[in-house]
Amino acid sequence: MLKFIAAIDNKRGLATDEGIPWKLSKDLQYYREKTEHHDILMGFGTYIEFEKPMPNRRNFVVTSKDEPLKPGFIAIKDAQEFISGSDKEDKWIIGGAKLFESTIAYADQLYITQILADFHCTKFFPEYKEDFYLAERSELLVENDLNFYFEVWNHK
Repeated sequence: MLKFIAAIDNKRGLATDEGIPWKLSKDLQYYREKTEHHDILMGFGTYIEFEKPMPNRRNFVVTSKDEPLKPGFIAIKDAQEFISGSDKEDKWIIGGAKLFESTIAYADQLYITQILADFHCTKFFPEYKEDFYLAERSELLVENDLNFYFEVWNHK
């Protein structure tokens, strides 16, 4: 199954030009639990934000650059290479905005941390509510004066 995981604000914002504008340890823990022991794919801009690969995962990076990546990251030229792999394991796309936009048609499930605030983001998660339905929602969570839900959206 191809799964996406992202935290977004109430306008589908993912980040500002300076990066992710919120700090939610519960969201980070959720992300780690869901993606651990699975392959993850990120775009080059997201890769730049990582000092080292996420442990207990194979960390793939879509890049057209020929320069070597930091140790522990695996370069691939095209997201299709990751998506069409033959194994039956869950695979996760973790961002950024351009990668989400170019691959959302292939997603089976979206794991969305829905933050109930507007952070005036400049990078956005693609429209998804026409093609996916809300399958699960956590109870309302609160951290750092922010209200949010963990949601799972399944492809229609």
